[in-house]
Amino acid sequence: MKQLTARGKTVEDAIQSALQQLRVSKEKVEVAVIDEGSKGFLNLFGAKPAVVRVSVKQADIVQAAKEYLESVIHHLHPGAKVEITSRKKKHVVFAISGDNLGMLIGKRGQTLNALEVLVEQFFHQQKAYHFTVTVDAEGYRSKRRETLEMLAVQAASKALALHKAIPLDPMPASERKIVHAAVQKQKGVETDSKGKEPNRYIVIQPVKEKSWQ
Repeated sequence: MKQLTARGKTVEDAIQSALQQLRVSKEKVEVAVIDEGSKGFLNLFGAKPAVVRVSVKQADIVQAAKEYLESVIHHLHPGAKVEITSRKKKHVVFAISGDNLGMLIGKRGQTLNALEVLVEQFFHQQKAYHFTVTVDAEGYRSKRRETLEMLAVQAASKALALHKAIPLDPMPASERKIVHAAVQKQKGVETDSKGKEPNRYIVIQPVKEKSWQ
């Protein structure tokens, strides 16, 4: 459970400070007042800040993540909505709905990928490191999977025909995983990942023959 200690002139000020830092609404937290503070003599001397400990309710972390994603998207596309369409074990799928979502998808899903990173960071801030996230819109993820699998097959055939390594464009880890899996089904080729994030990419190449000594 994510906890945060905050201070303010009053208890309410301290709570609001904590909520802003946690990026959640008051209904999603438990509050423990450590010190109610004091105004001091003539509101000037000996004043003490109020101190509270605010904890995000574990059961509400996924819902809080949804609300956080909605708040981010609202700045990009005010009419878009977010649904939790799947929650299997610790993998959560957030689906964005609305009109003209092309901007939220981005070129090759780059905006969706960025939103996924933000939501995963949100979970990490709540110390919920075990959650993995997919952010989808207009069924883009399934379409992208088909495109990547086709790309993998074509690159594998090219690598075999030319007897050379074929590098692919940089892509996020989730997409590299799809390509690796698709190439494993092809005979005579293998994959290797090169470069550093966020420019890490896959090379598809003929299987190297083992030399026996």
